[in-house]
Amino acid sequence: MKLHLTRGEGQNLITGYTDDSISINHRQYSNNLIVLPDTLLTDWISASGLALTVDNLTENDFEKIALLKPEVVLLGTGKTHKFLHPKTSTLLIKQGISLECMSTSAACRTYNILMNEGRKVAAALLLY
Repeated sequence: MKLHLTRGEGQNLITGYTDDSISINHRQYSNNLIVLPDTLLTDWISASGLALTVDNLTENDFEKIALLKPEVVLLGTGKTHKFLHPKTSTLLIKQGISLECMSTSAACRTYNILMNEGRKVAAALLLY
């Protein structure tokens, strides 16, 4: 699905997504990534070096995100909506960062809305 917004110049805008890829500013990525309005991390892998899935995420996997100090993190959990074990998000909670779990497609849409509102939002997007 292609997405369109009227604003977003100079910011990381999610311009499309499929089950296998996400487009940021019309550039396609086929790996897990973290996107904020002013930052794009295209190498989000687990602390153990394994491919990330919602089932093997640990608290350490959120360290990169916590260092960026977003207001809210949208965790795109792949094709289907899944929840994390509460222990997994402890690091974010301690720093006052909200975490919302949703399918990756929903996280892409929600990220664009919050980014357009001027919020410091992070989308941590899993593809699998």
